[in-house]
Amino acid sequence: MIFANPIKQTALQAAITHAYRADETTCVNNLLKQAAFSSVEMQRIHATAAKLVDGTRENRKKSGGLDAFLHQYDLSTEEGIALMCLAEALLRIPDSATRDQLISDKISPADWSKHLNTSDSLFVNAATWSLLLTGKVLAPNLNPEKSLGASLKRLFSRTSSAIIRPIVAQGMKIIGKQFVMGTTINEALKRAKKSEELGYRYSYDMLGESAKTREDAEKYFNSYLNAIKAIGQASATLDPIHGPGISVKLSALHPRYEMAKRERVLAELAPSLLELATAAKAQNIGFTIDAEEADRLELSLEIIEKVFSDPALNGWEGFGLAVQSYQKRAPFVIDWLADLSKRYQRRLMVRLIKGAYWDTEIKLSQVLGLENYPVFTRKNSTDVSFIACAKKLLSQPECFYPQFGSHNAFSVAAILEMAGSRGDFEFQCLHGMGQTLYDQLINTVPCRIYAPVGTHQDLLGYLVRRLLENGANTSFINRLADDTTSIDKIIDDPIARIANLQQKPHPHIPLPKNIYGTERQNSAGVDLSNAQTLNQLKAGLEKISLPQPIADTTEKELDQVLAKAFRATNTWGKLAVEERAACLERAADLLEKNQTRLMAIICREGKKHLADCVSEIREAVDFCRYYAVRARHDLTPQQLTGPTGEFNQLSLHPRGVIACISPWNFPLAIFIGQVVAALVAGNTVIAKPAEQTPLVAAEAVRLLHEAGIPEDALHLVTGRGEIVGAKLTADARISGIMFTGSTETAKIIQQTLTQRPGPLTPFIAETGGLNTMIVDSSALPEQVVSDVLSSAFNSAGQRCSALRVLFVQEDIASKLIEMLKGAMAEIVVGDPSLLATDVGPVIDSDALEMLQSHAERMNKDAKLIYQVPTKNLPADTFFAPCVFELSDLSLLKREVFGPILHVIRYAAKDLDKVLEQIINTGYGLTLGIHSRIDATIDYIIQRMPVGNSYVNRNMIGAVVGVQPFGGERLSGTGPKAGGPHYLPRLCVERSTSVNTTAAGGNTSLVSLSEE
Repeated sequence: MIFANPIKQTALQAAITHAYRADETTCVNNLLKQAAFSSVEMQRIHATAAKLVDGTRENRKKSGGLDAFLHQYDLSTEEGIALMCLAEALLRIPDSATRDQLISDKISPADWSKHLNTSDSLFVNAATWSLLLTGKVLAPNLNPEKSLGASLKRLFSRTSSAIIRPIVAQGMKIIGKQFVMGTTINEALKRAKKSEELGYRYSYDMLGESAKTREDAEKYFNSYLNAIKAIGQASATLDPIHGPGISVKLSALHPRYEMAKRERVLAELAPSLLELATAAKAQNIGFTIDAEEADRLELSLEIIEKVFSDPALNGWEGFGLAVQSYQKRAPFVIDWLADLSKRYQRRLMVRLIKGAYWDTEIKLSQVLGLENYPVFTRKNSTDVSFIACAKKLLSQPECFYPQFGSHNAFSVAAILEMAGSRGDFEFQCLHGMGQTLYDQLINTVPCRIYAPVGTHQDLLGYLVRRLLENGANTSFINRLADDTTSIDKIIDDPIARIANLQQKPHPHIPLPKNIYGTERQNSAGVDLSNAQTLNQLKAGLEKISLPQPIADTTEKELDQVLAKAFRATNTWGKLAVEERAACLERAADLLEKNQTRLMAIICREGKKHLADCVSEIREAVDFCRYYAVRARHDLTPQQLTGPTGEFNQLSLHPRGVIACISPWNFPLAIFIGQVVAALVAGNTVIAKPAEQTPLVAAEAVRLLHEAGIPEDALHLVTGRGEIVGAKLTADARISGIMFTGSTETAKIIQQTLTQRPGPLTPFIAETGGLNTMIVDSSALPEQVVSDVLSSAFNSAGQRCSALRVLFVQEDIASKLIEMLKGAMAEIVVGDPSLLATDVGPVIDSDALEMLQSHAERMNKDAKLIYQVPTKNLPADTFFAPCVFELSDLSLLKREVFGPILHVIRYAAKDLDKVLEQIINTGYGLTLGIHSRIDATIDYIIQRMPVGNSYVNRNMIGAVVGVQPFGGERLSGTGPKAGGPHYLPRLCVERSTSVNTTAAGGNTSLVSLSEE
């Protein structure tokens, strides 16, 4: 399982992995020792840094207005955020109507007037006047009122938009030009000459976000290859150190550059990288591998060793890579690189940087429930790491040519102090950032400018990262631009500051397990990018055998279960809420303790991919902990305020026996969610899992019993729904039913309950939906494609929340569909126990036949866009994901439960018709929206009767207590699972009113003090 062979590691590689998510305090304390300076050295560093800051401020005043503009509109202001959103999206939107909407949406609501005359810069004030006037002209676009005056304003707005649109677009291009060297490599080389005459060197980065398709990868490869040739010609007789070079992103060279595809990536990406490196060697220029997200680091090092060790590169010392000092692994990566250099007797160029994905790494670790962060949570700790790593690099000149990328005056001064009179190193800065700092040093110390090259459409992802770095009010560049911030504060010693802190991690960034505070613990995930974790998981999974099959419950056994559960209502329901809640918390701990065993059973019986198994176990754990918290809150009697002399109380009580009927697509999470909710509310439970997944349910029940829930309070029955389920729902001893499954089955249960004698029985149903996603032309296509793939095809499309219909604005539809086809070509259908698999089999032959039948109908009534190719599949119920283009939503009559996506184009003017079509299906479970226009997003959400809306993200994976899940209309009855209104539905409410004056008068009233 997982992969064919364990991942082998040397001692140095193992040290890197061990530090991946290590304890931050331990890491920082070790680095503080390595980064320490003597008091004399520190005095010199402070003096140098102060001089640099003073000089930089003087140079900045002469250098133009954009630095001041970015400081004026930093990301602590609403206006700064609006500008970032505008810059991120405007230039890629093809149609003028959507461009006008975006401009109006971002500029009109903001208060530009407060920025007038607050800067000395003429550029800033002129730009502010433009933004202010644009906002006033476009404001009527947001005004829904219908009057003659408003109509005239809107007419004026439409007339003016043709003038305003190109002005704003040009403004965004000016901001982009601040950070991008040129639209082509030749343009960038030409623009660089002026700075090169001053002594600057360059490293060119051919812009573009990670490849989504093989075509993307080929395009980026050719772009790199052409750039290498052009740079080589411009470099003439210079060597890799003194001449210009190129920076390469591995994610641009392969559409599936990720740990799960390790074997494929090593086989396919490494040869491409070697070809580029060989071309760079032929031109004798520098060739640097850029650093990317933390989960790719160790895979990148494997690729780098494979390429660096090739004899074709012998005799060339232009090969290099970037090391991110904000990662806890950075010092250990340098140790490994030193060994690599010695083994192949070639020096490496190493660009030491702070890191550009910090916020993403923090959020991802929290979302995945990992043990710790791969990065430091304080910026000053990263500064300490940077200095410690710099010392390592400088101490081994035979292994490294160090390149220090920083815009921080203290860091630069510290490097100068450590280097002394040495000249075999250089500084690096980003184009558009920090050059005013290095203008003071360029005559004595080399500096290389990292210069992105690409079109305005290509720069978007890079631009947002740069604006985030510039615009954060804690950034060095932002503080440098603020003349009210003292020099001493700017050059504050990070080593002393961190050393003096009692708590090394940031106090407002809790560990992933603690993000919910003292209320409850976050569920623990599994780091599937960690080689050591994967090896341990592989060994553990392969030891586990499936339990013996479970016989179906007989009619006699079911009667006995009903009797036992009914009798137990008198004991379990009377147990204190605190004790029932404690059982759930013990169950959560047991689920985590048995994680590997549960993964094995879910994967084999439920045919779920390993990553989906991890997510499912985590959801089950979250249900246990969340409902324990809610029980303590919701089931506590409430005293109600009323007239004096009365005691009024509202309390919740168990209903009795609850039948929990759960589906096969989430055999653990939904099963546990239903069962523990009913139990903690004081009810006894008869749990009926889907007939396809009884083993998962049996394991769950075993753990719940082990957690302290009495066997008489929780019973498992198995068998076909139409037999066992039908008898359960018809029995008068059942006081409530919880059901997740098809709309058709829910209606049958509902009809059974209406015909049953006795009390009215509560029915909580979570059913499916014809779930849609609406994508307008302001959306980022690359993000849309990623979210569409996961929403439509994760878990083989067998999620009730899965995307079924994609509405795409016609202006971007052709481009997006082509990208989607290319991305689907990279999907691997196969054994779900292998990490490299993307889509496993569907649950059984009935599901397969249904999908085949629907696909056959679609081939007649619609147009097949693409179906994922398959080869050498094992014998099982596989259905290759496919996409059809429809002319109209009415072609779909019901939900199709599997990996089939339907695409419909729409005109921007027809958005209301799209919403009407979706509403007319009768379903209301999940809805996706991809747009950068807040007004459009709000408009759709306010009009759509759906349970869960997801904006600019995928539509699956609702988190318990964070995104309560459940639909309306044909998609369910409510209340939402994992939400605050769930437990009360499983109880009866009783109100008690006591006349406290009946025995002698109102003593509390007459005893009131006069004070």
